[in-house]
Amino acid sequence: MGWKELDQTYLAHAYGRFDMEAASGQGAVCKDADGREYIDFTSGIGVNSLGWCDGDWAAAVGKQAATLQHMCNLYYTEPMAKLGKTLCERTGMKKVFLCNSGAEANEGIIKTARKYSFDHYGKGRHTILSLNNSFHGRTITTLSATGQDAFHQYFDPFTEGFRFIDANDLNGLKKAADETVCGILIELVQGEGGVVPLEPDFVDGIARICAEKDILLMVDEVQTGMGRTGKLLCCEHYGIQPDLLSLAKGLGGGLPIGAALMGGKCADTLRPGDHGTTFGGNPVVCAGANVVLEKLTGELLDEVAAKGDYITERLLKMPGVKSVEGRGLMLGITLDKGDSKKLAAQCLEYGLLILTAKAKLRMLPPLTISHAEIDRGLKLLNEVLSL
Repeated sequence: MGWKELDQTYLAHAYGRFDMEAASGQGAVCKDADGREYIDFTSGIGVNSLGWCDGDWAAAVGKQAATLQHMCNLYYTEPMAKLGKTLCERTGMKKVFLCNSGAEANEGIIKTARKYSFDHYGKGRHTILSLNNSFHGRTITTLSATGQDAFHQYFDPFTEGFRFIDANDLNGLKKAADETVCGILIELVQGEGGVVPLEPDFVDGIARICAEKDILLMVDEVQTGMGRTGKLLCCEHYGIQPDLLSLAKGLGGGLPIGAALMGGKCADTLRPGDHGTTFGGNPVVCAGANVVLEKLTGELLDEVAAKGDYITERLLKMPGVKSVEGRGLMLGITLDKGDSKKLAAQCLEYGLLILTAKAKLRMLPPLTISHAEIDRGLKLLNEVLSL
């Protein structure tokens, strides 16, 4: 029985997999079990920020795995402390809670927002405003914070305490931000919702309301963070400093990690016993994340922005492309016609890995993708769109 058959037999059918068995990768090129090459415009849904098997990243991970692979959070470890220092210094935040995924990072900032409000105002001020069309994870609570009805099925009862407003509706936000609200949770570019950037005036309005009412500004940068939009944080494009921030995906360079970051208001909100996780701050994962942060310098980030502009310009000349949304190397392609999932499957047949986001094709290539790899991938996409 082959690996595909074993997968179908023994793994829960929670994913609609494409018919490709990934075997190895280097840079932005993946090989399947038969040795066929694919250009990767997905980076594992934004995870392989340095591409497949970056040499420095692999060396650091291997060295740490052979030195100290795990230690519980009752003790100190160097990779975790180093990562915490770098994250706080690079983001302007004050403290970080390390966990294992984006959903857990969002759980962390949700818990922190509610505890901050309880500490300062007592019970009853626990509502978190979120946006329609948002996505914040697949745990019961992060599904509850997700503003898409399609996700609010099957798993009732959902966690209470969330209300939704339309993106870019500042008047609706002002009405919703009453005395029961402790936080406002946003994605600056709605990823799973279709790669939809928020308008700067709306984000400025959120920041003003939060400052005036001591409501915590909570930014989900699980997909937009770690250089994806051409800056370390998408917040930098909007000129805001959140009170709470979530990171994951590209932070680990391919290993599971999440980070819930707290600004000055919330730096001391979590005390021993308030929150925890067995694997958070794992030394091997932190060693990989430290390499990612070392490489996400100004030069690489500038290249991300330039590559995004280059790709957008090329895409707009392709048949059937109506528009391109997003920032940096987080791009959504709006098509005149065609089913995005069928097109993604056709791209696979041609040797291109690409994602979807609702009706759009979605691109999240490695931040280190070369211009030659970009051109190879765009040539394949153009061939599919020309069919």
